[in-house]
Amino acid sequence: MGYVDIILIIVCALLFAVLIGVLRSQRSGNKLYQRLTQLGEVTGQLSHSQAELSGKFQQNQSSMNERLEALSKRLGEGFTQQTEKTGKTLKELHERLAVIDSAQKNITDLSKQMVGLQDILSNKQARGAFGEIQLNDLVSSILPPSAYSFQEQLGNGTRADCLLSLPNPPGPIVIDSKFPLESYHALRDAKNEEQKQKSLRALGGAVIKHVHDISEKYIVPGETAESALMFLPSEAVYAELHASLPAVLEQSYRAKVWIVSPTTLMATLNTIRAVLKDVQMREQADVIQVEVFKMIEDVGRLDDRVAKLQRHMGQTDDDLRQIRISTDKVTRRSERITEVEMGENIDTSGITETPKPRLVDDI
Repeated sequence: MGYVDIILIIVCALLFAVLIGVLRSQRSGNKLYQRLTQLGEVTGQLSHSQAELSGKFQQNQSSMNERLEALSKRLGEGFTQQTEKTGKTLKELHERLAVIDSAQKNITDLSKQMVGLQDILSNKQARGAFGEIQLNDLVSSILPPSAYSFQEQLGNGTRADCLLSLPNPPGPIVIDSKFPLESYHALRDAKNEEQKQKSLRALGGAVIKHVHDISEKYIVPGETAESALMFLPSEAVYAELHASLPAVLEQSYRAKVWIVSPTTLMATLNTIRAVLKDVQMREQADVIQVEVFKMIEDVGRLDDRVAKLQRHMGQTDDDLRQIRISTDKVTRRSERITEVEMGENIDTSGITETPKPRLVDDI
């Protein structure tokens, strides 16, 4: 039921109430007739208005339905597109999350490795083993096995981390691995200039102690070279020594202990390999010279044999030429004999005397 119907009912009720009041008041019939006429007119107007309102309402309802259908269609299409975009976005997000998970796993593994490395470096024995392993890898990857030995015991009872077998001079050289990490960490963690200077002095003292130990233990007169190498398995510590502690380096030079890092040790080992190769070439020079002399003798004999062969080939050529002359003479004489047997006139004007028989050797 619409608003128009409700209004119509209310109007009718009012009219009915008015009619009853009119009847009760017993007013004149004319007035009642006029009132009824007016009521009829009002009722007709109301009916017409109701029809117009009903038409407009139906038209508005149809237009509203069309708009709702269009809106529903647009909402459906938009929802479908949004769903596709959301699915695509979720897929990309899933892929990125997978990459992030993989990176997180790698970071976790790296963190575990760093923790393990930190545990190794915090222990002196483990730190020493770490330096020795790095030293072993460098030496074994550059030099031939005959040029070095690890944990070699010297005549004074000490055991060297690595002994390079070099010819005299300079002779066998010892490489010992040292890693003053605590002093370097203290220097790195210094918060002011006073702490930095104190840490530098501690680092220099630790390095000088290692230098003196190597000089006393691993430089043995008559057994090793007059110098030794101190291997620092950290480029950072090596760079700090050269940048801030030149006096320590001078003391190591005077003690004939050369401090090397992984990079400088690699260059030194490559130089040693070239020297060893040159020494081997010099050792083999006498053998090479003897072989060269023998090869010269063989070449001389070969030249003599080629000359003899050449003479034989010349004699053979001469014999072949003589054989060719004889075969030509035999051919001409056989032709003359054939002409005589055929009874042909032979021009003998050119014959001055009867030919004499010839021996085979004269042919």
